[in-house]
Amino acid sequence: MKEMDPELRGDDRWQLIERITASACFQKSAKLRDLLCYLAERTLHGQPQDLTEHRIGEAVFGKDEDYSVVEDSSARVHIRQLRLKLHEYFDGEGRDETWIVEIPKGAYTTLFRPVEQRASATPAPVETGQQPKSWARLLPWVLAALLLVTTLIAWLRQPPLAPPIPPPWPLAALFDPPNRPVEVVVADVNYGMMRLIDEQPVTLERYLSPAYRSGEDLSNPHPTGREARMMRYLSSSLLTSYADLVVVQTLMQLSGNSRDWLAIRSARELRPRDLEAGNLVLVGSPSSNPWVFHFQHKLNFQEREGVVGESLKYFQNLHPKAGEQETYHGLVFTGSSGEDYATISLLPLANGRGTVLILQGLQQEGTEAAGLFLAYADNRQKLQQALGISSTRGQPVYFEALIRTQAVAGAPNATSIVATRLIHP
Repeated sequence: MKEMDPELRGDDRWQLIERITASACFQKSAKLRDLLCYLAERTLHGQPQDLTEHRIGEAVFGKDEDYSVVEDSSARVHIRQLRLKLHEYFDGEGRDETWIVEIPKGAYTTLFRPVEQRASATPAPVETGQQPKSWARLLPWVLAALLLVTTLIAWLRQPPLAPPIPPPWPLAALFDPPNRPVEVVVADVNYGMMRLIDEQPVTLERYLSPAYRSGEDLSNPHPTGREARMMRYLSSSLLTSYADLVVVQTLMQLSGNSRDWLAIRSARELRPRDLEAGNLVLVGSPSSNPWVFHFQHKLNFQEREGVVGESLKYFQNLHPKAGEQETYHGLVFTGSSGEDYATISLLPLANGRGTVLILQGLQQEGTEAAGLFLAYADNRQKLQQALGISSTRGQPVYFEALIRTQAVAGAPNATSIVATRLIHP
């Protein structure tokens, strides 16, 4: 770990972290001490971009830059152990602390909260020299018996537990086999803005290059001071869109009892190795989530764009059927009103060791509409009918569907199915 910022040592919260790491329950685990210090330091310095599973693996556990969090869960395992150790500290050696440190489930930030005022100590009984009456001695036992009977009656009368709710089709394919992480990869808005500044299309290979991400590999070798500051911000921060948040919320609701296995990641954190095995959801089109490029050759409806930032984006229908158009143009820009298009695609990984669901819209309204479309059972039934699927049991059915939504001032509604294709692995 690097040398601590001297200003941080005067912070009461950091002094609490030092007391925790010096306690007996942390003495046998140097990794947990390093992990707690890293999380607390980044939280107190306001650096949330460093509080991702991948970045923690690199900084604390010495993982390679391209390591896969799907295959290597050491960061998640240590986070769980750290939560248990913190409980152990505050239940024992740190029970008199005025602040409590927590790592909320599903996040890697360090939460500092004040301890609720403890109840005042019970005053000692006054000696009177008289023996307590027999009923006073029996009262605690009577109350305990009444509590036991009441609890037993309540337990017998409670309704049976509802069976676990499985995710509906087509999400069910992502949770088979069960109890495996499903990586939801949200769009990289920084990348989308860098494309507009550079006014150049970007391949997946270029997106992955350190020179492009740092802003060095741009068409303008001599940016103005304002442009340089903007590029530094875009290359060092993680941003996504409101549409992606809506899609993530929808996926969590649809996942039912399997929602704990959803892991949210930015497109910037993904590595090619992550596509070798596992189940993924890619949110956004290639112009905001370049990982869709990896699967685009398998799709009939592919996003196209002329001059970046100046031309309308559209879906190219590579093999039109009767009554279908060759192209489907979307909104001029996000926030305007009119028609936008999106595709919902379910594909196998190239080696058959996983499944990927792609929800991509030409604009954010289309992406949001794709997620909301799957939220309703009647929409899922219409999609099955359009694909000619009578049953979703057995082997997964891979497909792509083009949908249209009518957007009003940035809000999608009135979504319908335009065309579908079955995909044969």
